Amino acid sequence: MGHRLADTSTPARLAAPDEGIGRDELALATRNHGLPLEAMRHDLTPPGLHYVLTHYDIPYVPEDTPWQLGIGGRVRRPLTLTPAGLRSLPRATIRVTMECAGNGRALLTPRPVSQPWLVEAVGTAEWTGVPLRLLLAEAGVEADAVDVVCTGADHGVERGVEQDYQRALPVGVATGTEPDVLVAYEMNGTPLPPQHGHPLRLVVPGWYGMAHVKWLREITVTDTPFTGFQQTVAYRIRQHSGDEGEPVTRIAPRALLVPPGFPDFMSRARVVRPGAVTLEGRAWSGRAPVTRAEVSTDAGQSWHEAELEADAGHRWAWRRWRFNWRAEPGAYVLSARATDAEGHTQPLEQPWNRGGFANNLVQRVEVLCLDEESGG
Repeated sequence: MGHRLADTSTPARLAAPDEGIGRDELALATRNHGLPLEAMRHDLTPPGLHYVLTHYDIPYVPEDTPWQLGIGGRVRRPLTLTPAGLRSLPRATIRVTMECAGNGRALLTPRPVSQPWLVEAVGTAEWTGVPLRLLLAEAGVEADAVDVVCTGADHGVERGVEQDYQRALPVGVATGTEPDVLVAYEMNGTPLPPQHGHPLRLVVPGWYGMAHVKWLREITVTDTPFTGFQQTVAYRIRQHSGDEGEPVTRIAPRALLVPPGFPDFMSRARVVRPGAVTLEGRAWSGRAPVTRAEVSTDAGQSWHEAELEADAGHRWAWRRWRFNWRAEPGAYVLSARATDAEGHTQPLEQPWNRGGFANNLVQRVEVLCLDEESGG
């Protein structure tokens, strides 16, 4: 009897009506983790709290392991670089909010079966490295270049296709300054942790996390569009399995609340006491700067302007917002939404797609405000 990759690698599917989270999704959820939303109080997310999505295995790279990054393909001067060599080149540090393209997937109906994110697949860090445009300029990109393909050291199988994790950027993005793409070697001022791509990773400000290739080992400039699995099969917004779909690229606007009060252990429903309650959170967009944050305390029936912190010059990072709420005894559903400078805002009803991508439906936080005399 023959044995094939397809025997262990299942096709994409949608959950059946009323189907709960399965063991396959639970296994993914134990490997990957989201940001505890109370940690949004940190301007910079500590690396251990920043969301993590790892497609295959985390490569084991001891500190003394030689590592080389090759740059080739449609270039005049192929390069071979080491982490030490990169550290000797001009560096840049950029504060970036990174979000998984599947954030919110588990809230869709029917649910695409994959990593079952709620809304916590996000984090903000300062990444330090060499601008990719400088490396490509040194290599000398040919005039017929189309894509810049980035290959990581993580290897696995997905939907029957054995592969290294690979993603491509259009050459104009890879060589541009808005955003300035980085080959990064530090996160929040220290070397990259293993789960965040040690020793080198790509950072593409404003783009969903699938573009930020970790454990980066090869960059290849091509004169034809890249057609690898993660580019043309995964990370496409489709209504039907046979659709070509639209590529997932820049982050849609989103605002999230730091959950107020204190939580019930299982339901995570929040409890507050009557009186003044400061609601706060973060808002971001990879499409244009955030210009507005709003809050609803009645499940989206009405909206109130929140105070958005001053622009501190971190174009690609989240901004804090605050709203003063007078809580009275009762049950509430709190929500927040962001709007950016191009007029993109969050929907109250989410358009559905098969991959569960770019789901920026407004958050719903259930809150119980206790009676005045309640002691618990």
